[in-house]
Amino acid sequence: MIDIDTLDFEKGDGLIPAIIQDADNFQVLMLGYMNREALETTLEEERVTFYSRSKERLWTKGETSGNYLDLVDMQEDCDNDTLLILANPNGPTCHTGEKSCFHKKTFKPKNKLDFLNELEELIISRKKECPKDSYTTYLFNKGLDKITQKVGEEAVETVIESKNKNKKKFIGEVADLIFHLMVLLVEKGVSLKKIIKRLRKRHQKGNHKHLK
Repeated sequence: MIDIDTLDFEKGDGLIPAIIQDADNFQVLMLGYMNREALETTLEEERVTFYSRSKERLWTKGETSGNYLDLVDMQEDCDNDTLLILANPNGPTCHTGEKSCFHKKTFKPKNKLDFLNELEELIISRKKECPKDSYTTYLFNKGLDKITQKVGEEAVETVIESKNKNKKKFIGEVADLIFHLMVLLVEKGVSLKKIIKRLRKRHQKGNHKHLK
């Protein structure tokens, strides 16, 4: 993954800063410091471990809360004195309960497709909180049969509009289909990440006829 012997611990009096990013969406989660032992422990146990400057000991993120950071990958910077670490967070990273320690402002990515992740989170919240006068709540209350019925209806309407020249109506039907399909995924407990992972796996293998 990296060669520890190439890192410059001396510049920071035995410590190097480590920036932690969410491996799925690259959101910056936190900044910590590592000495050589903390880095070795991180690599060995595959859980991000820091050196606590206040406690003067090794500190595995999540050791008391259970909100561990599972190591995915890491790289050093050009000066070999800073680490960038990709991790899968098990729960919120910040002690305040927020996902990231950098939560005071929302820096939204330019990729418009990331809105699908926001929509997925909203749908999940609707299922948990069941607010009144919400169409999504209505679908979840009606159950799987109603949700699958709506997916089928929207699929048919999308096909019909694809035969017509009105592109605006076609786009509307596609949006309706995607929304109801996402509701179905949440109902079934299947995340968008799993769908993307399957598509990527098929593409990498080069054995999926629709992606050739």
